[in-house]
Amino acid sequence: MIFYFSGTGNSRWVAKQLAEAFSEELVPVADACVSGRMFSIGPDEKVGFVFPVYSWGPPSVVLKLLASVAFSRVPSYLYFVCTCGDDTGKTAEIFCKAVRRRGWECRAGFSVFMPNTYVCLPAFDIDWSDVAEAKCSQAVDRMAEIIPLIQRRVRRMDCFAGKFPAIKSYVIRPLFNRFWASPKRFHAEDACISCGKCVQVCPLHNIRLLDGKPVWGENCTMCLACYHHCPKHAVAYGKYTRGKGQYTFREDR
Repeated sequence: MIFYFSGTGNSRWVAKQLAEAFSEELVPVADACVSGRMFSIGPDEKVGFVFPVYSWGPPSVVLKLLASVAFSRVPSYLYFVCTCGDDTGKTAEIFCKAVRRRGWECRAGFSVFMPNTYVCLPAFDIDWSDVAEAKCSQAVDRMAEIIPLIQRRVRRMDCFAGKFPAIKSYVIRPLFNRFWASPKRFHAEDACISCGKCVQVCPLHNIRLLDGKPVWGENCTMCLACYHHCPKHAVAYGKYTRGKGQYTFREDR
């Protein structure tokens, strides 16, 4: 069983690679959070979590699921694979602590470099197309390394933490989440054609159309699916996304 969260498709692609290799069920994290379902797992069944790194930590919705998900038995082999544009900080440590609070153990964790998607601060933008293509190509090789390790149930933490990981995850991340990770700056610009694409792609079902224009609720994890999937590039985050690019993972690459 593999739980996944994805806004632009990077982590969904990783989850699909794992699901196909192991012939396992894929479960969207956001849906699992609200289903109240008891997940039945076999005595030897692997349980995986796949998610992007947001501000050097797991997305809030992933931590929410870890705190509430119910399994029929203690997972015998629980692991995660996270995608990141550059580095992961203390993501592995944060994830493992959340797992231990449930009385479980995270046996393995891996990171996979994928194209950058965050555009909501000055100087942050998507990668140039050649950089993005190179990362996606390298991700294929990386998954070819990771899949056999998980199949053999190896105990390993293999995440690229980067420089000053503790400062990034335990100082910058809380400040960012408190003061910047808010949906209040999202709005639709005049180019909006009321197509409803942003409503359809929001994994948390946090957007609705009001008088033909999108309105964001409070249940936002800043995945930016609404921004990157907009066919008219009409979704904006204050003035910070002006002139920035869009990116979604292409399944045909």
